[in-house]
Amino acid sequence: MSIVPVLVACSLFLALCAVALFAWSVSRGDHEHADRLALLPLEDDLIRAPSSESDSDSIPRQPD
Repeated sequence: MSIVPVLVACSLFLALCAVALFAWSVSRGDHEHADRLALLPLEDDLIRAPSSESDSDSIPRQPD
């Protein structure tokens, strides 16, 4: 039964660290643009028309 106080102390330490990191994140303002950052990978890539034959190799193509 001597492990229970150690587990309680570790869990309290981890909980306090989580609260401290959350407070630090809020103070930096990271939470204000979380929705925009979450949707950023979903934006479509802009496809531009190739101006010459050599440019067509550098344009990323979307799968059909």
